Amino acid sequence: MALLTEERVRQMSDNGTRGPVVVTREDVLTPSARSWLREHRVEVVYPQGREEEGEAAGKYRTLFGAVLMEKPEHMTHLKGNILVFKDHPRIAFRGMIDRLEAEIALCQQVCVREGVSALAEELEEVLDFVRRFIRFDVLEEPVGEVRLCGMTPAELRERSHYPEKYFGQGHFLIRYTDSPAILAVNKVRTVVRQTELAAYRAFRDENGGVTREDILLGLNRLSSLLWIMMIKLKAGRYQKS
Repeated sequence: MALLTEERVRQMSDNGTRGPVVVTREDVLTPSARSWLREHRVEVVYPQGREEEGEAAGKYRTLFGAVLMEKPEHMTHLKGNILVFKDHPRIAFRGMIDRLEAEIALCQQVCVREGVSALAEELEEVLDFVRRFIRFDVLEEPVGEVRLCGMTPAELRERSHYPEKYFGQGHFLIRYTDSPAILAVNKVRTVVRQTELAAYRAFRDENGGVTREDILLGLNRLSSLLWIMMIKLKAGRYQKS
């Protein structure tokens, strides 16, 4: 049984310049390989017929070619009826999104207790943005335009790099004497950084590049926004409620 990855079908078709790509009953095309073949209009032939046309077709499939009638507990859905092990990088990334949502909600509670309800409301926008990342991944939808709390990616980067220019407060190191709100936002920021690393592992190709730069950009700018929030808290820019 052979797993035909995108890299393999590129080789078989001389990088899309010739065809057809022959797929036998023992071969399994990965979703990325199928997508690449369609995009480059490379002819694919199945001399023995498609496996799914046979009686042995199962309810679920795996990236390594197995066909299953039942979903094992140690596996989960990657997309559609494709199952992967639960430690697959994209599943790990989705788990980090789940954790990030939980940390944001806890941070909002702290902000309300500390009398900075305006920040809790801003974090609601952040939470809505984060919740969309599962959809971006599962349905392979583009992130689209990133605009958080009224700021573009370029504005977020500029303000997070030069906070004294915009907020009258320079970069600082956190201390235990900082307010609970600052420390709570900082914890969310660190989880965003961990989520960004998980995204890189999930969408890294064989050459070290990434297939979802839009997801990496969205998370990177989200980290910038959280640093801006910490700066504004330190500078007393949020009115106490």
